[in-house]
Amino acid sequence: MRTKVLMVCLGNICRSPLAEGILQNKVDPDRVFVDSAGTGGYHIGNPPDPRSIAVAKKYGIHIEDQRCRQFGPADFSEFDLIYAMDQSNYNNIIALASSQAEIEKVKLLLDEVDRYGREVPDPYWNDNGFEEVFEMIDAACEAIAKKL
Repeated sequence: MRTKVLMVCLGNICRSPLAEGILQNKVDPDRVFVDSAGTGGYHIGNPPDPRSIAVAKKYGIHIEDQRCRQFGPADFSEFDLIYAMDQSNYNNIIALASSQAEIEKVKLLLDEVDRYGREVPDPYWNDNGFEEVFEMIDAACEAIAKKL
């Protein structure tokens, strides 16, 4: 049975698409399924932000075919692990949980590493932030891949 991992940020256009692509690149797709979503419904159906696509492509990761979707309560039953990019997204996710078991599936992505703090900053308003965000997510995904 495959482990199913969901990466979640606010709009599902910057951080979580990167996390989806990075982790997919580090795991065996026969053993691990990775997806992403946003807590907000602002960009449903759209591709990731061009700056996320560009930084991913720089490292040989292709995320341009991803499409944004919104996180919903059904994701708790669909996924084994749910990673939030920051505390606000974490709070929004667990607010939709209907049990302690669902809450226990949710973690902050950077809790997997201890060198960056607890939150992946949203690079949407900072063109120069995408490289730093990629590095943070990459380090966390490396730790996750080793566990899986």
